[in-house]
Amino acid sequence: MQHKTEPTLAVEELRQLGCQAFQGLGLTQEAAEHVCEVLVLADLFGLTTHGLSRVESYGERLQSGGISASAEPAVETLAPAIARVEGHNAVGPLVGMTALEVGMKIARQFGIGLVLARGSNHFGPISPYSYIAAEQGFASIIGSNATTTIAPSGGSDARLGNSPLGFGVPNPNGNHFMLDMAMSVVARAKIRNALARQETIPDNWATDANGRPTTDPRAALDGFLLPIGGHKGYGLALVVDLLAGLLSNAAYLTHVKSWVDAPDEPQNLGHFFILIDTARLGSTAWLKERMIDFADILHQSPAVDPASPVIVPGEIELKKMRRHLQEGVPVEAATRQLLDQYANRVA
Repeated sequence: MQHKTEPTLAVEELRQLGCQAFQGLGLTQEAAEHVCEVLVLADLFGLTTHGLSRVESYGERLQSGGISASAEPAVETLAPAIARVEGHNAVGPLVGMTALEVGMKIARQFGIGLVLARGSNHFGPISPYSYIAAEQGFASIIGSNATTTIAPSGGSDARLGNSPLGFGVPNPNGNHFMLDMAMSVVARAKIRNALARQETIPDNWATDANGRPTTDPRAALDGFLLPIGGHKGYGLALVVDLLAGLLSNAAYLTHVKSWVDAPDEPQNLGHFFILIDTARLGSTAWLKERMIDFADILHQSPAVDPASPVIVPGEIELKKMRRHLQEGVPVEAATRQLLDQYANRVA
């Protein structure tokens, strides 16, 4: 939860500052706008660990050459409804937005589109892409592979990444379904935050370096994340990596470079985007009626705790977005300082 005393910025002011910062890091204005479209939406959704705070890790790698500031993703058509994006080691959200736009264009023509991306980097959270697609009437299935942080079931070292997977279904009234999940019980960022606050963590979040469950965040960061649902989460993570990494001709499993251990080397991450044009399935009124009924069925389930009613994925993020659009977006001091520092490089 954000502290009330934390300074806020109006969304347009934050977007402009973010764009200037990424231009200060060497991106063109157009590329910076694509990157900020994703990261500012993440901040609006309250996903601060994956919003403009990423200027720290992205900035470090852009300055060291680990990410190419001048790269322009290229699109290759593989079949009528399939395309591949070669990221050329561009900053991840630029590759992601390129793939999303191509996928929506294909789906608008054929009803469904598949875009595979390679040569990329961390592309932010998935929900901003799902939201952008949903706003234009597209359902989506989106995934990315990641640096290895999870041991395979029964294994004792990291062999697969905490690969995010997301789903989106549009509701014409704006209350879109958005599910954005990683394959671990929690993201490493939550463990890093616990370490910074000198707090312990639940023992089902991660193991130490020897594979034993731990409540010590420092030991957890030296160990492995635990997947959701045990072997089922392990299997899901492999499926995401097969689609995002192996089939896209990107790196996969241990072939993915760690941005922490090798910040100056390309990661060659892969993503996949599946877009479905819901206009081909029925009218806007038809979809709106069914989506409202779908949510109502869930909301009408009596809550175990009246203070915590049943919610549908996406509601928390969209509620936060509406509030932040009115009240401004909270920005941590360290993030603001970095944004200002890089923005001041722009002549």
